[in-house]
Amino acid sequence: MEKRLEKQNLIKPWINQLSTKSFVIISIHVLLLVLTVSIDRLDYSGKIALFAFLSAMTLWITTKIPAGFVAITLIMFIIMMNAAGTELLYHSLSEQVVWLMIGSFIIGEAVKQSGLAERLTRSVCRRSTKKSSVLFGIGSVFFASAFFIPSTSGRAALSRPIVNQLGEKLSTKEQRVLAIITPVLILMSTSATLIGAGSHLIGVSLLESTSGQTISYLKWFLWGVPFALVVTLVSFFIIKWCLWPKGETTEMDVKPEEKTMQRNQLCGGEKKTLILISFLIAGWMTETIHGFDIAFITMIGAILVMIPKYGIIRWKEGLAAVSWSLILFVAAATALGKVLVDTGVVHWIENEMLHVLNLFVGAPDWLIVFIILVVTVTSHLYITSHTTRAIIFIPSLLMFSETIGVNPVAVVFLSLIGMNYCVTFPVSSKALLFFYEEGDISYDASNLLKMSAILMPLYILLMMLFYFSYWQWVGMGL
Repeated sequence: MEKRLEKQNLIKPWINQLSTKSFVIISIHVLLLVLTVSIDRLDYSGKIALFAFLSAMTLWITTKIPAGFVAITLIMFIIMMNAAGTELLYHSLSEQVVWLMIGSFIIGEAVKQSGLAERLTRSVCRRSTKKSSVLFGIGSVFFASAFFIPSTSGRAALSRPIVNQLGEKLSTKEQRVLAIITPVLILMSTSATLIGAGSHLIGVSLLESTSGQTISYLKWFLWGVPFALVVTLVSFFIIKWCLWPKGETTEMDVKPEEKTMQRNQLCGGEKKTLILISFLIAGWMTETIHGFDIAFITMIGAILVMIPKYGIIRWKEGLAAVSWSLILFVAAATALGKVLVDTGVVHWIENEMLHVLNLFVGAPDWLIVFIILVVTVTSHLYITSHTTRAIIFIPSLLMFSETIGVNPVAVVFLSLIGMNYCVTFPVSSKALLFFYEEGDISYDASNLLKMSAILMPLYILLMMLFYFSYWQWVGMGL
């Protein structure tokens, strides 16, 4: 009896130290463990991978534990549970996105040190001193970039130094809102053009090989620009309305001399940087011609800006500009998403989705469109790669369109636009990762989740409204 009391006395202080939040997080993990174990169609590796991924999402949203620490720890957990080999950890640093971000940070530092970022910020500020107008002007620049930079990652990379420069004139709370608005606007504008994302080209290619039909650049432009413009504006005003701090001054702190400096001629460093950016954009746009991917082109640019004597910045300055904590997080988080594919979790989810879709043969158009949108818009929650979502879902949805006898062109277009929504978790998009946990200009994952709770249903609703109005009017229909 005395021994039992002694044990209770030892346990009680530990229990008392547990906060309500900690208890809830532990309870969620127990529930996730029970749910994953109960999935009969997944093997051992799949269950461990799914549990680790869901655990990472939970910890990123509910705790302040460094995101990179969480991701790497769970990668180690998967390996220690013999659900994957040690190469899962080692190969994570060889992911394309890792080198893309390293190169982007270096180029971003060159853009900043050359003065181009400051020049563009002054250009926007010169036209208006009100913060809301400046934000809208910067957002317009990001939207326009979708027409000549065929990568959300590339657009995020070039926006980073501009955001850093603009952030110097904002309060800490306003900077956090800017860190969410920027990647969200970049992602929402993706639907405007056929070259806005690699997934668009993959989806159209699969459409051509399967049905012999296609979506031309002009047709996509006609269908995509109005929707992208509306959804970008809606996202901008909702985020600003919900998150922008109340009581802050509405005027930008722009000095008179800064306005006059804008009219100065470009210096040597700025000219070099402009030439480099032109080279990068040309390289990104001609990827299908020369065969080098976006990450490799970006690293070429990073090397060029650090060439001794002729470059824009020094080697040490370039390496110091890289956020290595963020790089490790991106590497581990990407590996967490990849292991879902390797262990068959994504295939299991895809099969479950198809069983549901096949129940809607003969259903009315509104129901078919709604189901397609729900499936594709929510796909980013468990498939973190935009390209992977297209590769996995487009063939299945083409098969679905053939089964129920609807227009495959409309199905592919709606599916690709639906997959463009990916603003729930930082890991859902590379553009979001660029602004996550990086210095002062960063955002909280919990705020991103709150915004997604509003934007996701609105995104689906706007697509439904566009389908039954503008898109049918210009000739797209099931």
